Amino acid sequence: MKMNSDYDERGLLPYPLIVAANAGDPEAIGLVLQHYERQISALSIRKLRDERGNTYYGIDRDIYDRLRSRLIRAILDFRF
Repeated sequence: MKMNSDYDERGLLPYPLIVAANAGDPEAIGLVLQHYERQISALSIRKLRDERGNTYYGIDRDIYDRLRSRLIRAILDFRF
């Protein structure tokens, strides 16, 4: 299924894309995940330490993966 990732002027996802993602279309789910990539990354930033004890901010991959999984589950479980 060829999906058009154009958004309306408010930045909302098109309704047909949401319906296709809810039906399990992998391409549509990928576009939804791509749309929310910035928010997921921002929510995943944590203060981390490297092997030398230096502190830095970075993306916690565990949190990042959990947020993506939760979004996929929410997409597939959503009832119209």
